[in-house]
Amino acid sequence: MQNRELRASGPLSRRRLLGLSGAAALGAVGALRASQGMALAAGEDGPQVVRRAVVAGIAADSAGPPLVEKIGQMVLTGFTGLDAGPGTAIASQLANYGQAGVVLFDYPVNGVPRNISSPPQLKALVGELLAAEPNLIVACDEEGGLVARLDDSHGFPATVSEQYLGTINDPSVTYSHAAQMGATLASMGINLNFAPVVDVNVNPNNPIIGSLGRSFSADPDIVTSMAEAFIHGMHDNGVLCTLKHFPGHGSSTTDSHLGFVNVTNTWSAAELEPFRDIIADGLADAVMTAHIFNANLDPQYPATLSYKTITGILREQLGWDGVVFSDAMEMRAITDNYGFEQAIVLAVGAGVDILQYGNDGDDPTLVGRVIETIRQHVVSGAIPESRIDESYLRVQALKKRLSFG
Repeated sequence: MQNRELRASGPLSRRRLLGLSGAAALGAVGALRASQGMALAAGEDGPQVVRRAVVAGIAADSAGPPLVEKIGQMVLTGFTGLDAGPGTAIASQLANYGQAGVVLFDYPVNGVPRNISSPPQLKALVGELLAAEPNLIVACDEEGGLVARLDDSHGFPATVSEQYLGTINDPSVTYSHAAQMGATLASMGINLNFAPVVDVNVNPNNPIIGSLGRSFSADPDIVTSMAEAFIHGMHDNGVLCTLKHFPGHGSSTTDSHLGFVNVTNTWSAAELEPFRDIIADGLADAVMTAHIFNANLDPQYPATLSYKTITGILREQLGWDGVVFSDAMEMRAITDNYGFEQAIVLAVGAGVDILQYGNDGDDPTLVGRVIETIRQHVVSGAIPESRIDESYLRVQALKKRLSFG
């Protein structure tokens, strides 16, 4: 999908670089254990420990990738296609831009199927994606219930909603359902789930959260308990998770897909509790932002574009040092109020590591435009290259924990 002149090979290929970084990371893990006096057996490392060690290993590597390759790792998109073999648009896109990953959808766009029609087809598609780019995040939204890309209409096992599981309020039941979903995802080669939703169900009539059964509970403690059981079920099947939608979308009265969402008068700090507790318990793999505006948190920008919210609250107050995904940047809460370039620069400045685009229109210029926008602002000095390095290191640390096929 894009401008060929943006792709630079450099003295080391992207894949060779990642291999070198992995070797350095293993040494860093040992050094970290020794320095902290840890006697951690294999498999006992928490995500935070592994992430810090891998970041240290990558940072210690003397060779680094070209700027555009680092920026490419800050982009994840959807695409249209039931296959990704040689000659397809998505295969060319991956070869030319080295983007961080793809997100898969089951719904059709303009009558054309997106990515999922049956288990054999999906498994073949993911295999082709990973053949084109072995170090690829392959993500989807598999929350359960109404938001399940791998649903029974496509030949996959039926799922239940988070609301259903929260009502039962039994971690073993939630774990069992999540483990089944995790096994299904893993069998297809999908390695990152954009779930669980940890929004607190403050407004049960919320058109995009509560009314769709996407929240476990109005009680933040139940949300945390059920989300952690959900995460364990995914982890035990080799699938990582993404907490969403930070700093909490559960109190909204409108849908950020459709326009501006103001939660200033409905949001409370209790909506941060599941994020805080899951991060503190070492179970967070990644966090996704919400395009919600809250004047009490930032009087100027919605959360995805807000340094005060992403860096000030999520990173500095809650202690999150891993990957932050944006919600889809084409959602009208963003596009109705900010230009393409402005939104990118603000999101990167806020602390977002991976800009996500659903790319429903299958725009062949999208990834190139995103990369070039960021590159130009780095060259001009508006975005420090150190900010790009931060995201690159976080993304590579996440990828070291992913399963690839």
